[in-house]
Amino acid sequence: MPPSSEVKRLLEIMAALRHPETGCPWDLEQDFASIAPYTLEEAYEVVDAIERGDFVDLKEELGDLLLQVVFHARMAEEKHLFTFSDVVDAIVQKLIRRHPHVFGDARDMSPEEVKDTWDRIKQEEKAERLAARAKAGLPPDMTGFLGGIPTPLPGLTRAQKLTAKAAKVGFDWPEARQVVAKIHEELDEVQEAAETGIRDRIEDEIGDLLFAVANLARHYDIDPEAALRRTNAKFERRFSAIETALAEKNRTLDEASLDEMENLWVEAKLKDRGSP
Repeated sequence: MPPSSEVKRLLEIMAALRHPETGCPWDLEQDFASIAPYTLEEAYEVVDAIERGDFVDLKEELGDLLLQVVFHARMAEEKHLFTFSDVVDAIVQKLIRRHPHVFGDARDMSPEEVKDTWDRIKQEEKAERLAARAKAGLPPDMTGFLGGIPTPLPGLTRAQKLTAKAAKVGFDWPEARQVVAKIHEELDEVQEAAETGIRDRIEDEIGDLLFAVANLARHYDIDPEAALRRTNAKFERRFSAIETALAEKNRTLDEASLDEMENLWVEAKLKDRGSP
């Protein structure tokens, strides 16, 4: 399938940027590892635009994210690994394969049947990928049942995915209230660790607490990262209200007492009740 004229032009520009003699010095010195942080950053900026409801920004951020895909594909093509067309073909084939109820003969499937089919096909793909890697002399890209969950994922997201995968074989708290009890237990252990003053132990116990909170979010079908971003935005909004209220009195944050800021926080919270 030939690329559209717009995509073709983008591929041509990327090739020009990476031309060894006439390309951009910065683009030429990049590799997969150096570009990876930018790829993550652009993905987060897409999410940010969506959560702000800013579709002008979303259009631009999606373009920036597409550039990351094109950049990686170009570097892979230079190494004779794969091309942008291979990337597109891979996702096209995957979508068709994972949706037999849309593109195949399996019609009138219930949502649960669709999920079961999706999981079965993913397991088949996993086996095929392992066989292909072995044939190419590459190490397996996953280890054990919990393998395959990318380590660069945000910590709360990865914790949620780990517990979700373990739950598939019954390793899970049956009820959310049991997870709440576990959170109380972990919080007590944080306090005990804090009393020792041992940093490593405190960090370990706080990690256990956050892991339990991510597990609780999963039980309620809540994305913990989205929930935390929502709370971050709420904190920023209310703190900004404190700053604005002080400025109206010709005062700064440094000049305000904790009690004064707390009172202004309560006022901002009351005004903010209807906001997310």
